[in-house]
Amino acid sequence: MRENYLNWDEYFIGISLLSAMRSKDPQTQVGACIVNEDHRIVGIGYNGFPRGCSDSEFPWEREGEFLETKYPYVVHAEQNAILNSTTALRNCRIYVSLFPCHECAKYIVQSGIIEVIYLNDKYAQEPSTLASKKMFNAAGITYRQIKSIQLTVQIENEIFKNDHA
Repeated sequence: MRENYLNWDEYFIGISLLSAMRSKDPQTQVGACIVNEDHRIVGIGYNGFPRGCSDSEFPWEREGEFLETKYPYVVHAEQNAILNSTTALRNCRIYVSLFPCHECAKYIVQSGIIEVIYLNDKYAQEPSTLASKKMFNAAGITYRQIKSIQLTVQIENEIFKNDHA
């Protein structure tokens, strides 16, 4: 039997990291992957502007007047994964590259997701993250951090052949 294969957590956090690579945000790329009880992906998302809102017409800035920043316009990865879901999300898990903010936590709680698995908690002491954890605790949603992941994927215009045919 082959060794060193990805376990489920590594696999799905890897999918969230791959999804994050779709984000055009120059500062923060976040990805999310929602999985049902059968280990099937039922939603994927990354942070970006809403459908129909051009990346060239809306700002990516983090600082300045509110309407001149990305904050009133960007849809977060978790929100996109929930909106893009193919089924009801009751009893699902969400894998995210960054711990969810309080706005995303509301969506997660309301959707019926029961567990949040995250890679990075760099804003752990920020009020937004503390509010998320408070909501998750109140709603009985578990959350846990994946401390490390050994994942290297490099694809550069290569054609992959199935050598097992």
